[in-house]
Amino acid sequence: MTVYLDDETAKRARAAARAAGLSQSRWLAVLIREKTSREWPAAVREAAGSWPDFPDAEQIRETAGRDVEREEL
Repeated sequence: MTVYLDDETAKRARAAARAAGLSQSRWLAVLIREKTSREWPAAVREAAGSWPDFPDAEQIRETAGRDVEREEL
């Protein structure tokens, strides 16, 4: 794969790869995997249930107002 970047974008990519301690190719591969992933990142999945006092859906709905009557289609 060949990727053409303008000078400023290439400069940012080099700096980001260097900061991550990766080659530019590896950094780009990681970025593509992150942006095209079909699942939540591990950090997000691990956060599930982290807030024991977080209200569940029913508790949240209790404070919502009444919905309007729906029209039949």
